[in-house]
Amino acid sequence: MRLVGAVLLLFAAVPAAAQDIRGLEVCTAEKDMTRRTSCLQSNVEFLQAALQKASADAQQKLSATSAQLAAAQREIVTLKDAVAKLQARIGALEKKKDEKK
Repeated sequence: MRLVGAVLLLFAAVPAAAQDIRGLEVCTAEKDMTRRTSCLQSNVEFLQAALQKASADAQQKLSATSAQLAAAQREIVTLKDAVAKLQARIGALEKKKDEKK
């Protein structure tokens, strides 16, 4: 247990590498508050646009999947109907066969 705790503390002490996001600016280098605020606002706008694009893409995929699901459900209904008709026909043929005996 102590070893696990020591390993967790070791990982917690190591700083995580920053992940670069294409399109974001590094605002910490700006000394002027007006420029820093502008930089941060630019990053916020970029992230909001990226989020809207991702949301629109997800909605489009969801709509396409819903259409495929509806088509599959219609096909299932058609196939169930065909199976029911075939079972009825098989039942009629078996009944006819039993009558001949």
